[in-house]
Amino acid sequence: MGSFNLTLEGFLLVGFSDWPQLELILLICISIFYSLTLCGNITIIVLTQQDLQLHTPMYFFLAHLSFLDLCFTSSTVPQLLISLSRGDQTISYAGCMAQFFIALLLGGTECVLLVVMAFDRYVAVCRPLHYASIMHPLLCHALAISSWVGGLVNSLIQTSLIMSIPLCGHHLNHFFCEMLVLLKLACEDTGGTETNLFVAGAIILVCPVAIILGTYAHIAHAVLKIKSRVGHRKALGTCGSHLTVVFLFYGSAMYTYLQPVHMYFGSEGKFAALFYTIITPMLNPLIYTLRNKNVKGALYKVLGKGKEETNRRKMVE
Repeated sequence: MGSFNLTLEGFLLVGFSDWPQLELILLICISIFYSLTLCGNITIIVLTQQDLQLHTPMYFFLAHLSFLDLCFTSSTVPQLLISLSRGDQTISYAGCMAQFFIALLLGGTECVLLVVMAFDRYVAVCRPLHYASIMHPLLCHALAISSWVGGLVNSLIQTSLIMSIPLCGHHLNHFFCEMLVLLKLACEDTGGTETNLFVAGAIILVCPVAIILGTYAHIAHAVLKIKSRVGHRKALGTCGSHLTVVFLFYGSAMYTYLQPVHMYFGSEGKFAALFYTIITPMLNPLIYTLRNKNVKGALYKVLGKGKEETNRRKMVE
């Protein structure tokens, strides 16, 4: 069966139906995690818009990261929840390719955005006196747009490569349309396409990691020159959260995508995908909130205003 027939008939997402005893547990856990992801990332976005102290480049990029995590999770998890609750596991070929394109777009954009955030931390630590002039709002918006352009280019390239492959079969051993699972359905030898996809994946994953590590090497060198412990703590506070997010995101992404197709196993891949589609986006707001006094302060202000407003209404009534 070729790709033409699949365009009409679509795919069956196996999801976790091969572990029926886990489906109810997964439904409950994923529902909770998804709700926490929505609440956490929406809270970060609202706080960065409402609190004037958070109107800085660092929190501008943090809001973009939260928006990306929100969209990335929402591009895959709702369909998984429907599959676990109702058993509807079908997806059309067009829907599958759209989901694949959107997931790559958001993931690639986050890859570039994390580099931008590393540059912001470099300027803050290594060029503190020139931070305001360097990280001008125009530059911040240009860097944010560049992240989206980089993600779009990567997604267009990889999606076009996948769509050029004739596919045979209907069963995708995953809960969303993921690259390595689609490659396993290829009707012909995909050696050349796999190489091109691997190179594209290496560029969008390995190159940013190398830049980030190089940036933090300069930051570490600058921090070692700081004599005061307060300065050390401040530098670690501003950089520690970002580094934690970098390791979580790139670690899971490189484990998944930088491996040959023949070494990819659907069972392991599905559980690894749960980590980078649900766990990491859920943890990111917690990482930045728990380690950041400004974000916690803004949250307390908002909660305090909410309590005051509630008390006023009760008094009026």
